[in-house]
Amino acid sequence: MKLLLKLQKLKLLWTLKLPNRTFHGHPRLLSSDVYSQYESIRQGKQEIPKYFNFASDVLDKWSEIEKAGKRPSNPAFWWINGEGEEVKWSFEELGFLSRKVANVLTKECGLQKGDKLILILPRIPEWWLVKVACMRAGIVVIPGTSQLSAKDILYRLQASKAACIITTGKLAPAVDSVASQCQLLKTKLMVSKGSREGWQNFTELYQNQSADHSCIKTRIQDPMMIFFTSGTTGSPKMTQHSQGSLGFRPLLSERYWLDLTPSQIIWNTADTGWILTSIASFFDPWVFGSCIFIHNLPQTDSEVILNTLCRFPIDALVGAPTLFRMLVQNDLSKYKFMSLKYCMSGGEPLNPEVMEQWKSHTGLDIHEVYGQTEMGVICSVSKGMKIKPGSMGKAAPLYDVQIIDKNANILPPGQQGEIAIRSKPIRPLGFFSEYLDNPKKTAESERGDFYVTGDRGTMDEEGYFQFIGRDDDIIISSGYRIGPFEVESALIEHPAVVETAVVSSPDPLRGELMEGTCIMKGLEKNIFSGAIG
Repeated sequence: MKLLLKLQKLKLLWTLKLPNRTFHGHPRLLSSDVYSQYESIRQGKQEIPKYFNFASDVLDKWSEIEKAGKRPSNPAFWWINGEGEEVKWSFEELGFLSRKVANVLTKECGLQKGDKLILILPRIPEWWLVKVACMRAGIVVIPGTSQLSAKDILYRLQASKAACIITTGKLAPAVDSVASQCQLLKTKLMVSKGSREGWQNFTELYQNQSADHSCIKTRIQDPMMIFFTSGTTGSPKMTQHSQGSLGFRPLLSERYWLDLTPSQIIWNTADTGWILTSIASFFDPWVFGSCIFIHNLPQTDSEVILNTLCRFPIDALVGAPTLFRMLVQNDLSKYKFMSLKYCMSGGEPLNPEVMEQWKSHTGLDIHEVYGQTEMGVICSVSKGMKIKPGSMGKAAPLYDVQIIDKNANILPPGQQGEIAIRSKPIRPLGFFSEYLDNPKKTAESERGDFYVTGDRGTMDEEGYFQFIGRDDDIIISSGYRIGPFEVESALIEHPAVVETAVVSSPDPLRGELMEGTCIMKGLEKNIFSGAIG
């Protein structure tokens, strides 16, 4: 079957023009979908496979189902920028384009299996293409937020020993300012219309590539992604995930936090640097053959989000609590959502009063999700579960979640302690592999038979967990985990600052703000205090 791949030049670098598509209303459930094919493994009748690659074993399988006419006509990926530009890809087109990008990485850039690539892009289609291409080539992708400074980028390049970086023209100068200190960095690719000395243009390379690429064979424990995650002290740790922990995990799990069908559309508003975007806007929806909807959202604008929900047939919405706190400040009676049925919030606790306001104006519940970079979703309020205000639900099917004390003893219901997940004698599939190059921190994350999250909470008689707070100084603001050490290190670089300290301060919109106190040179009282961010 020939692909309809007529390229148009819009303001976007490239856009596929697809045939007109209709949405929803598929007349029958799929008996041959990808998720169903792993039922015997979920039931324990068959062993977990030794080899697995998300691109070939999930995405390409959906492409085959699509070609056979057994999947609804929804796109697999649907992107808009709010200015009239739009991209829609089927699984077949996603495969075609990602193979071209895989050839860019391997043939033009000379990357090999196991090499590391830092990917710092906003919510644009190239982010998804590069991720799929890296999986096809066995390249380990390291996502980062567009808010990273030159110092942040330097640390990530040096710590990861990345051979390639892909980013925008906006961040290219920051990369150039530190690139000379990164001897292992071979290639810099820029997603931009323009050109820059020392950089290759991603689009020009991509357009001239063949789509003939064979997906590399990967073991289920082979590294696939690395996320930098903040700690109380010291620099961010490299949290390494495998093909199994991110890609195979949703195939092994029951339909718990996310229960979608191939005819449904999900929109997650999180930043591309978060693990939540990899889970909610990549792996988990595509396991079910669902459509991933993305709005470029250069800024979080509540009116834009509400209008988008009214204009597009989005079934599920995922966002940080800050998103819902912003949305309920609008007159929600003016908006009628086209298809929205399911709302999820994660990253920090959501105020019960916000949940009540949202429900009273929209008729929709907000289902809380609790997780960490190290193991994805840990607890959730799934469809059909009773919602208890202030609770983040029950443990995910793969995990034995408990409340423990300092000696790793399990505490009874109602007693406050540390939230922990059993990691011995068998380490659950969804767990991160290690803190790369940091065996000490990897070992310190466990106590007895448990991985300790660093969060304090309680569990009630029904198995519902409630978050109490961090057991360290990590600040959670708008869903971002921020280490005070990182902020203090940035402040102390200013020549006028002698000493500094950063703590959290409650904020009704963001949950927490950073508050900094600095001893300054030349000031009579030598003290400066103010909110950061």
